[in-house]
Amino acid sequence: MSRRNNSETSRAATATRAEVLYTGSDPGLNHTIPAPGVPLDTSATFEEKPVPAPIPLLPGAHTMARRASFALVNACTLSSLGLGLLAIFLAMEGESQIAAACLVACVVFDGLDGALARKLGVASPFGAQMDSLADMCSFGLAAPVVVYASLVHSVPKPAAALACALVAACAAIRLARFNVSPKDGRFFCGVPTTMAAAVLALAVLIGLPLPGMAVLAGVALLAFAMVSSFPYAKLARIVKLPPWFWLLPVVGALMQPRMTFVLVVATYLVSGPILWVRARRA
Repeated sequence: MSRRNNSETSRAATATRAEVLYTGSDPGLNHTIPAPGVPLDTSATFEEKPVPAPIPLLPGAHTMARRASFALVNACTLSSLGLGLLAIFLAMEGESQIAAACLVACVVFDGLDGALARKLGVASPFGAQMDSLADMCSFGLAAPVVVYASLVHSVPKPAAALACALVAACAAIRLARFNVSPKDGRFFCGVPTTMAAAVLALAVLIGLPLPGMAVLAGVALLAFAMVSSFPYAKLARIVKLPPWFWLLPVVGALMQPRMTFVLVVATYLVSGPILWVRARRA
């Protein structure tokens, strides 16, 4: 009898010590965690923490008209994303020119969503992030895939893959840098991804009268121009140039549209270093 009482006392002491060892083992709990074999005390409660409130995607008043405008703007962004995917699928089937036309449509929708967001007053951080992700898909991935499909039969495959991978990498760097950099209303810092994709798409669409390796060198140059620090004028400033400035390109486009396209693109790329040198001297 005495031995049994001593045994029970020993087991009770051991259980008590085990429970004490488990007490406070988790600083995030305000109750004692029972030892193995000890029933859970269901009356104990966890420390309640406030649930963070969700951030509204649309800032401002959530009226029906603003919701519809917000949906329209994001539908344009998603249309650009979908057309980028379609361009990839078409390029995989060998339809490079139709894929390039889809990229041109991507450029149109990319410009449309931003213009509508500003005009309708529904610009938001969510929309800016959506636009950036869609641009990476359409201009950072679809554009180099289309270029690769158009050049793979005229240049060595490793060279084409390297140049197109360079476009994708530079587009990602360019978009990330744009998201965290202060905005300038007059100039771009480097060639924007939208413009680079438009140039690549039009080059595939019209078929440049240049050797494949020369086109490949131009693709690599355009990729480096995206991540450069050279200032490039925005289209709003270019269209304000005197009318006589447009006479030569218009005449050239009527006579030799392909060569005129090459010269216009080359002039724009060279304008960045020229403006940079002028700014340094000033």
